[in-house]
Amino acid sequence: MATTSRNNPVITVLTGPDEPLPPGMDTIAAEAELRHADSDQKLASAMPGTDVLCVTDFRTNALGHAWPNIDRLSWIHATSAGVDALLIPDLRNSYIPVTNARGIFDRAIAEYVLGQIIAFCKDFGGNTVYQQRHEWRHRDTEKVAGKRVLVVGAGSIGHEIAGLCQAAGLSADGVARSARDGDDCFGTIHAQRDLLDCLPEYDFVVIAAPLTAGTRGLFDARAFQAMAAEARLINIGRGPIVVTDDLVAALDDGHIAGAALDVFEQEPLPPDHPLWDLGNVRLSAHMAGDFIGWRRALTEQFHDNLRRWQHGEALINKVDKGQGYVAPSAG
Repeated sequence: MATTSRNNPVITVLTGPDEPLPPGMDTIAAEAELRHADSDQKLASAMPGTDVLCVTDFRTNALGHAWPNIDRLSWIHATSAGVDALLIPDLRNSYIPVTNARGIFDRAIAEYVLGQIIAFCKDFGGNTVYQQRHEWRHRDTEKVAGKRVLVVGAGSIGHEIAGLCQAAGLSADGVARSARDGDDCFGTIHAQRDLLDCLPEYDFVVIAAPLTAGTRGLFDARAFQAMAAEARLINIGRGPIVVTDDLVAALDDGHIAGAALDVFEQEPLPPDHPLWDLGNVRLSAHMAGDFIGWRRALTEQFHDNLRRWQHGEALINKVDKGQGYVAPSAG
């Protein structure tokens, strides 16, 4: 492979089709050769001589097409928390480190989750329906304080969710690959293998896990049958963690009381999908963490890591490519 230059590196930014470079990239262009690719073909053409690849399209499968053209790539950064689409076998087996956007979206996602919990308990959806009908309908609603929340995925996002829930008077436990002691945010952290035994005890189940071989299809008919009938599911992790057909059946049959979904097996969600018309479902367009200014914040995070890379310092948010996420002990 060719020698990598850290003084004047070649940086390729892969965006979605017809998307511009993220805001703030002009500051990086002043100290590097910046290339922009927005398709498989353009990425393949840009890879020869590229030192650093910054990927803003978390759904991309372009890396596989471009892999044969890589000659001196020494680092890949994803401006997303999830990196499952990037981790093709060639990359997993390579020396090339991968970093992600851990930390940028945590608080915004936690606010989204707490907002959905409050909306369910206070029946904001019902208020909207009755307002549209001009119908005065008094109801009693649930208290938020005292509800039990299970956060499946005890990483940085899961911890932020648990901490904010606790601040609102809920109790929060977690699920991780293996059981471990609780901490300032989680009362208990269960092992994933014990998920079905844990589910009946919780009022809200929040999916905040990355998509891995071990989490794909984790929430299927068995999981929904194990949940309490009054429980609600909130998914801000990855869509394929949930078997959508099983979820629709569980909602129809009353196995669970409702769901708030920000991610889906198929995105965009088809306009004729039955989830749109279920009264006990709240949908959003994969936007739980997207606060005003998030694109620039991602660029700033990448720029900070770029300076570390240029000075030979340890990269932050280094992904364990075998597990598919930043390990708890990583920076």
